[in-house]
Amino acid sequence: MPRPIWSGSIAFGLVNIPVKLFSAIEETSLDFDMLDKKDYNNIKYKRVNEETGKEVVWSNIVKGYQLDGRYIILEDSDFEKAAAEKTKRIDIVSFIKEKEIDPIYYDKTYYLGADKKDQKTYALLRDAMKKTGMVGLGTYVLRNKEHLGVIKVYQNALVLTKLHFESEIRDLGDYNIPPASIKTTTAELKMATTLIEQLEEPFDISKYKDEYTEQLLKFIKQKAKGKVASPKKESAPLPKETNSLMEQLKASLKTSTSASRRTTKKKE
Repeated sequence: MPRPIWSGSIAFGLVNIPVKLFSAIEETSLDFDMLDKKDYNNIKYKRVNEETGKEVVWSNIVKGYQLDGRYIILEDSDFEKAAAEKTKRIDIVSFIKEKEIDPIYYDKTYYLGADKKDQKTYALLRDAMKKTGMVGLGTYVLRNKEHLGVIKVYQNALVLTKLHFESEIRDLGDYNIPPASIKTTTAELKMATTLIEQLEEPFDISKYKDEYTEQLLKFIKQKAKGKVASPKKESAPLPKETNSLMEQLKASLKTSTSASRRTTKKKE
Protein backbone atom coordinates (compact mmCIF):
# COMPACT_ATOMS: atom_id res chain seq x y z
CA MET A 1 0.00 0.00 0.00
CA PRO A 2 1.37 3.48 -0.89
CA ARG A 3 2.48 5.77 1.91
CA PRO A 4 0.04 8.60 2.74
CA ILE A 5 1.02 12.16 1.87
CA TRP A 6 -0.97 13.57 4.78
CA SER A 7 -3.09 12.34 7.70
CA GLY A 8 -5.92 14.25 9.32
CA SER A 9 -9.68 14.42 9.15
CA ILE A 10 -12.65 15.72 7.19
CA ALA A 11 -14.86 17.99 9.27
CA PHE A 12 -18.39 19.17 8.48
CA GLY A 13 -20.87 20.29 11.09
CA LEU A 14 -19.96 18.31 14.21
CA VAL A 15 -18.92 15.24 12.19
CA ASN A 16 -15.25 14.33 12.13
CA ILE A 17 -13.92 11.65 9.72
CA PRO A 18 -10.29 10.44 10.10
CA VAL A 19 -8.67 10.10 6.66
CA LYS A 20 -5.31 9.65 4.94
CA LEU A 21 -4.38 11.41 1.70
CA PHE A 22 -2.85 9.47 -1.21
CA SER A 23 -1.86 10.60 -4.70
CA ALA A 24 -4.41 9.29 -7.20
CA ILE A 25 -2.32 10.02 -10.30
CA GLU A 26 0.70 8.12 -11.60
CA GLU A 27 2.58 9.75 -14.47
CA THR A 28 3.74 7.46 -17.29
CA SER A 29 6.26 9.65 -19.14
CA LEU A 30 9.80 8.35 -19.66
CA ASP A 31 12.47 9.59 -17.25
CA PHE A 32 15.42 11.08 -19.12
CA ASP A 33 18.77 11.97 -17.52
CA MET A 34 20.76 15.05 -18.55
CA LEU A 35 24.26 14.10 -19.74
CA ASP A 36 27.43 15.92 -20.77
CA LYS A 37 27.57 15.82 -24.57
CA LYS A 38 31.35 15.26 -24.50
CA ASP A 39 31.51 12.07 -22.44
CA TYR A 40 27.85 11.23 -21.56
CA ASN A 41 28.53 11.60 -17.83
CA ASN A 42 25.53 12.44 -15.65
CA ILE A 43 24.80 16.09 -14.86
CA LYS A 44 24.15 16.60 -11.13
CA TYR A 45 22.44 19.49 -9.43
CA LYS A 46 23.91 20.66 -6.13
CA ARG A 47 22.64 22.86 -3.29
CA VAL A 48 25.35 25.51 -3.06
CA ASN A 49 25.92 28.32 -0.54
CA GLU A 50 25.60 31.58 -2.46
CA GLU A 51 28.51 33.23 -0.61
CA THR A 52 31.05 30.41 -0.20
CA GLY A 53 30.18 28.39 -3.31
CA LYS A 54 30.37 25.20 -1.22
CA GLU A 55 27.78 22.42 -1.36
CA VAL A 56 25.39 22.24 1.62
CA VAL A 57 24.05 18.87 2.81
CA TRP A 58 20.27 18.57 3.10
CA SER A 59 20.36 18.17 6.90
CA ASN A 60 21.92 21.63 7.23
CA ILE A 61 19.26 23.42 5.18
CA VAL A 62 16.54 25.36 7.00
CA LYS A 63 13.56 27.43 5.83
CA GLY A 64 13.67 31.18 6.28
CA TYR A 65 11.30 34.04 5.55
CA GLN A 66 12.81 37.45 4.85
CA LEU A 67 11.21 40.17 6.97
CA ASP A 68 12.49 43.72 7.36
CA GLY A 69 15.82 42.82 5.80
CA ARG A 70 16.55 39.74 7.92
CA TYR A 71 15.58 36.08 7.82
CA ILE A 72 13.17 34.54 10.34
CA ILE A 73 14.02 30.83 10.59
CA LEU A 74 11.12 28.38 10.84
CA GLU A 75 11.27 24.77 12.01
CA ASP A 76 8.82 22.13 10.74
CA SER A 77 6.91 22.33 14.02
CA ASP A 78 6.44 26.10 13.61
CA PHE A 79 4.26 25.63 10.53
CA GLU A 80 1.87 23.44 12.50
CA LYS A 81 1.88 25.69 15.57
CA ALA A 82 0.90 28.70 13.44
CA ALA A 83 -2.47 27.10 12.60
CA ALA A 84 -2.63 23.64 14.15
CA GLU A 85 -6.31 23.02 13.33
CA LYS A 86 -5.81 23.81 9.63
CA THR A 87 -2.85 21.49 9.16
CA LYS A 88 -4.80 18.47 10.41
CA ARG A 89 -8.25 19.03 8.97
CA ILE A 90 -10.14 19.45 5.72
CA ASP A 91 -13.00 21.79 6.61
CA ILE A 92 -16.05 21.43 4.37
CA VAL A 93 -17.58 24.90 4.34
CA SER A 94 -20.47 24.13 1.96
CA PHE A 95 -22.04 21.50 -0.28
CA ILE A 96 -22.62 22.43 -3.91
CA LYS A 97 -23.59 20.89 -7.24
CA GLU A 98 -20.49 19.71 -9.10
CA LYS A 99 -21.68 21.16 -12.42
CA GLU A 100 -21.40 24.64 -10.88
CA ILE A 101 -17.58 24.29 -10.80
CA ASP A 102 -15.91 25.30 -14.06
CA PRO A 103 -13.28 22.67 -15.06
CA ILE A 104 -10.62 25.40 -15.37
CA TYR A 105 -10.42 25.45 -11.54
CA TYR A 106 -9.53 21.74 -11.24
CA ASP A 107 -5.95 20.79 -10.39
CA LYS A 108 -4.57 17.58 -8.82
CA THR A 109 -6.71 14.74 -7.45
CA TYR A 110 -6.01 12.64 -4.33
CA TYR A 111 -7.61 9.53 -2.86
CA LEU A 112 -8.95 9.84 0.68
CA GLY A 113 -8.38 6.59 2.56
CA ALA A 114 -10.50 5.70 5.59
CA ASP A 115 -9.25 4.97 9.09
CA LYS A 116 -9.67 1.26 9.87
CA LYS A 117 -11.25 2.05 13.25
CA ASP A 118 -13.84 4.50 11.91
CA GLN A 119 -15.10 3.50 8.48
CA LYS A 120 -18.81 4.09 9.09
CA THR A 121 -18.63 7.91 9.11
CA TYR A 122 -16.56 7.75 5.89
CA ALA A 123 -19.22 5.53 4.28
CA LEU A 124 -21.97 7.80 5.59
CA LEU A 125 -20.52 10.92 3.92
CA ARG A 126 -19.93 8.97 0.71
CA ASP A 127 -23.48 7.60 0.59
CA ALA A 128 -25.05 10.93 1.52
CA MET A 129 -23.19 12.76 -1.25
CA LYS A 130 -24.16 10.04 -3.72
CA LYS A 131 -27.82 10.38 -2.78
CA THR A 132 -27.90 14.18 -2.90
CA GLY A 133 -25.63 14.50 -5.95
CA MET A 134 -23.61 17.12 -4.07
CA VAL A 135 -19.88 17.64 -3.51
CA GLY A 136 -18.15 19.20 -0.51
CA LEU A 137 -16.20 22.43 -0.96
CA GLY A 138 -13.56 23.10 1.67
CA THR A 139 -10.10 24.30 2.64
CA TYR A 140 -7.01 22.50 3.93
CA VAL A 141 -3.29 23.07 4.43
CA LEU A 142 -0.77 20.87 2.59
CA ARG A 143 2.98 21.50 2.32
CA ASN A 144 2.74 24.77 4.24
CA LYS A 145 0.15 26.30 1.91
CA GLU A 146 -3.61 26.66 2.22
CA HIS A 147 -5.61 25.15 -0.62
CA LEU A 148 -9.19 25.11 -1.80
CA GLY A 149 -10.55 21.68 -2.67
CA VAL A 150 -13.66 19.71 -3.49
CA ILE A 151 -14.48 16.30 -2.00
CA LYS A 152 -16.54 14.04 -4.24
CA VAL A 153 -17.31 10.36 -4.83
CA TYR A 154 -15.30 8.25 -7.30
CA GLN A 155 -16.61 4.68 -7.51
CA ASN A 156 -16.77 3.72 -3.80
CA ALA A 157 -14.12 6.18 -2.60
CA LEU A 158 -14.00 9.79 -1.49
CA VAL A 159 -11.50 11.84 -3.48
CA LEU A 160 -10.14 15.32 -2.93
CA THR A 161 -9.47 17.50 -5.96
CA LYS A 162 -7.40 20.61 -5.40
CA LEU A 163 -8.93 23.73 -6.92
CA HIS A 164 -7.19 26.87 -8.10
CA PHE A 165 -8.21 30.06 -6.35
CA GLU A 166 -9.89 32.61 -8.60
CA SER A 167 -6.82 34.88 -8.29
CA GLU A 168 -4.65 32.12 -9.85
CA ILE A 169 -6.62 32.04 -13.11
CA ARG A 170 -5.11 34.33 -15.70
CA ASP A 171 -7.30 37.06 -17.17
CA LEU A 172 -8.64 36.28 -20.66
CA GLY A 173 -7.94 39.88 -21.60
CA ASP A 174 -4.22 38.99 -21.75
CA TYR A 175 -4.82 36.70 -24.72
CA ASN A 176 -6.03 37.02 -28.28
CA ILE A 177 -9.49 35.53 -27.72
CA PRO A 178 -12.13 36.23 -30.41
CA PRO A 179 -14.72 38.63 -28.96
CA ALA A 180 -18.39 37.67 -28.64
CA SER A 181 -19.16 40.24 -31.35
CA ILE A 182 -17.74 37.90 -34.01
CA LYS A 183 -20.75 36.09 -35.44
CA THR A 184 -21.03 32.99 -37.61
CA THR A 185 -23.64 32.45 -40.31
CA THR A 186 -26.62 30.14 -39.86
CA ALA A 187 -25.28 27.80 -42.57
CA GLU A 188 -21.82 27.60 -40.97
CA LEU A 189 -23.31 26.90 -37.54
CA LYS A 190 -25.61 24.19 -38.96
CA MET A 191 -22.71 22.39 -40.69
CA ALA A 192 -20.47 22.64 -37.63
CA THR A 193 -23.29 21.26 -35.46
CA THR A 194 -23.80 18.37 -37.89
CA LEU A 195 -20.07 17.58 -37.77
CA ILE A 196 -20.14 17.52 -33.96
CA GLU A 197 -23.17 15.21 -34.00
CA GLN A 198 -21.44 12.84 -36.44
CA LEU A 199 -18.40 12.61 -34.17
CA GLU A 200 -20.47 12.12 -31.01
CA GLU A 201 -19.95 8.90 -29.06
CA PRO A 202 -20.10 7.74 -25.41
CA PHE A 203 -17.05 8.63 -23.33
CA ASP A 204 -14.75 5.62 -22.85
CA ILE A 205 -11.41 6.54 -21.24
CA SER A 206 -10.03 3.01 -21.87
CA LYS A 207 -9.90 3.72 -25.62
CA TYR A 208 -7.16 6.31 -25.14
CA LYS A 209 -3.56 5.28 -24.53
CA ASP A 210 -0.25 7.12 -24.33
CA GLU A 211 0.85 5.88 -27.76
CA TYR A 212 3.70 8.39 -28.06
CA THR A 213 5.51 7.15 -24.92
CA GLU A 214 4.96 3.53 -25.99
CA GLN A 215 6.40 4.20 -29.45
CA LEU A 216 9.29 6.24 -28.06
CA LEU A 217 10.29 3.40 -25.68
CA LYS A 218 10.14 0.95 -28.59
CA PHE A 219 12.39 3.27 -30.61
CA ILE A 220 14.89 3.50 -27.72
CA LYS A 221 15.06 -0.30 -27.37
CA GLN A 222 15.58 -0.77 -31.11
CA LYS A 223 18.22 1.96 -31.20
CA ALA A 224 20.05 0.16 -28.38
CA LYS A 225 20.27 -2.87 -30.69
CA GLY A 226 21.64 -0.72 -33.52
CA LYS A 227 18.36 -0.67 -35.39
CA VAL A 228 16.22 2.25 -36.51
CA ALA A 229 12.55 1.88 -35.72
CA SER A 230 10.11 2.48 -38.52
CA PRO A 231 7.07 4.68 -37.83
CA LYS A 232 4.14 2.81 -36.32
CA LYS A 233 1.93 4.15 -39.05
CA GLU A 234 2.07 6.88 -41.62
CA SER A 235 0.77 10.22 -40.47
CA ALA A 236 -2.60 11.19 -41.87
CA PRO A 237 -2.22 13.72 -44.70
CA LEU A 238 -2.95 17.28 -43.70
CA PRO A 239 -6.21 18.68 -45.09
CA LYS A 240 -5.88 20.84 -48.16
CA GLU A 241 -5.69 24.46 -47.13
CA THR A 242 -8.58 26.64 -48.17
CA ASN A 243 -9.63 30.17 -47.33
CA SER A 244 -13.31 29.27 -47.17
CA LEU A 245 -14.72 28.16 -43.83
CA MET A 246 -17.65 26.52 -45.63
CA GLU A 247 -15.28 24.45 -47.78
CA GLN A 248 -13.40 23.33 -44.64
CA LEU A 249 -16.68 22.26 -43.02
CA LYS A 250 -17.85 20.41 -46.14
CA ALA A 251 -14.52 18.56 -46.39
CA SER A 252 -14.68 17.66 -42.69
CA LEU A 253 -18.22 16.30 -43.03
CA LYS A 254 -17.18 14.23 -46.04
CA THR A 255 -14.19 12.77 -44.18
CA SER A 256 -16.28 12.08 -41.09
CA THR A 257 -18.99 10.32 -43.10
CA SER A 258 -16.42 8.09 -44.86
CA ALA A 259 -14.80 7.13 -41.56
CA SER A 260 -18.19 6.35 -40.05
CA ARG A 261 -19.04 4.02 -42.95
CA ARG A 262 -15.72 2.16 -42.58
CA THR A 263 -16.36 1.69 -38.84
CA THR A 264 -19.88 0.37 -39.51
CA LYS A 265 -18.59 -2.17 -42.06
CA LYS A 266 -15.96 -3.45 -39.60
CA LYS A 267 -18.66 -4.03 -36.95
CA GLU A 268 -20.78 -5.96 -39.46
